[in-house]
Amino acid sequence: MLTKKIANSIVEETSIRLHRNVNIMNTEGIIIATRDNSRIGTFHKGALEVLQSGETQVIFAEQESWTGTQPGINLPIVFQEKMIGVIGVTGDPVEMGDVGELVKMTTELMIRQEFVVSQMEWKQRTKEMIMEQLMKKEPSFSEIDRGLSLLRINFGPPFTIMTIQITERSITNQKLIQKLEETIGDENGIVGFINVNRLIVAISGLEEKKIAQKIENVYAILKKQSVVFRIAYSLPFYRLKEFSQAYLDCAITLNISEPNKEIISFSEIEAKSLIYQVDDDITKRFSYRVLKNLDENKINTLEAFLANDLNIQKAADALYVHRNTFIYRLHKIIEGTGYDPRKFQEALILQVALWISKKGKR
Repeated sequence: MLTKKIANSIVEETSIRLHRNVNIMNTEGIIIATRDNSRIGTFHKGALEVLQSGETQVIFAEQESWTGTQPGINLPIVFQEKMIGVIGVTGDPVEMGDVGELVKMTTELMIRQEFVVSQMEWKQRTKEMIMEQLMKKEPSFSEIDRGLSLLRINFGPPFTIMTIQITERSITNQKLIQKLEETIGDENGIVGFINVNRLIVAISGLEEKKIAQKIENVYAILKKQSVVFRIAYSLPFYRLKEFSQAYLDCAITLNISEPNKEIISFSEIEAKSLIYQVDDDITKRFSYRVLKNLDENKINTLEAFLANDLNIQKAADALYVHRNTFIYRLHKIIEGTGYDPRKFQEALILQVALWISKKGKR
């Protein structure tokens, strides 16, 4: 746990504040960090005395004959009830007072903090490895099981995926993940970034009502943190090999849904998504044949009519036009296409053609 990197950080932090040289020795009594570079790698007899006795060792000027020592105070560094090294502060022990104990406390606190951070980083890397495997068409389930076992996560069906696309934020990755994990519960899933601005929340073992509540909670916490985002979530699924398809479903949901919608389910665009999986030449031919050359005004009129459940008055209000004006435009659409959007079957044909037209523009 007491690496050279941590030891150097401790020396830098404490030496500057104390205006004294600070040495860190490992469990063999070798100096691994100090501001006096000439002493790096040398043996410190005072440290060995501390390691053997477990007690603080005070060295006065007349004892300088000890190998590799200078006047000062040496104290054991203890982590999780185990001695992991020694810290020494150079100077006249009589003048130091409680400095040694304060340095020891600061050192042990820094080591604990470093340990917590390293544990969090290790756990997050493991979670992201699991996510990476799950998104593959042919995942390694042995690696996934190993990772879940190390994390002690019971990842069982049913599963739901949330994909969060982030546009703006001030919160760090680690802090955001921590808040989302607190929101969904450590026992209910895994959170991880897959690129700089996109993360996945994989929820497991919850029924649809509870999942809906978790999604609302995630939405609320992102709003509270002033994150600019969009969320897409998948249909529930029961086999981990369906994970990659569920992620693709979320990706296409973000791609083809209205950009002003902050949260949307794949179920809302499932029918529309089928259009994106059909050969382009076939779909373009169909769209061109149905829509002919409708201008932008007629396209907007048709979209408003379909979006408002074929209700003329609501559609007219949405476009801020008079009902009679809207009806006139509808007749022009019927004349131009040969399809009457007031009839369900023909409205469906027009809707599919519009989806294809939008696909081309995207």
